[in-house]
Amino acid sequence: MATPEEVTKLASLARIEVPEAELASFIKEFDAVLAYVGTLDELSLPSGTPAPGAVRNVLREDGEPAAAHAKHLIEQFPKRDGDYLSVKQIISYE
Repeated sequence: MATPEEVTKLASLARIEVPEAELASFIKEFDAVLAYVGTLDELSLPSGTPAPGAVRNVLREDGEPAAAHAKHLIEQFPKRDGDYLSVKQIISYE
């Protein structure tokens, strides 16, 4: 079972406020989420199946290098500084 301190710390990391009155319901929901995620340990995958989330390199069948496409995309990007692409800021640290 999750402790109030753990839920408060998680809420802090997620940058949300949890009122003291609602802390008990958040603990209950947190425990339910952890129990659900725990069911993934019970999965039995056929042998040779890569683990979920396993990193693998996917290459094109025609053998054409991906760098050729990246260069073409970079050339068409509206705001750039060399090979760096400039995009609108969507995350703020206030």
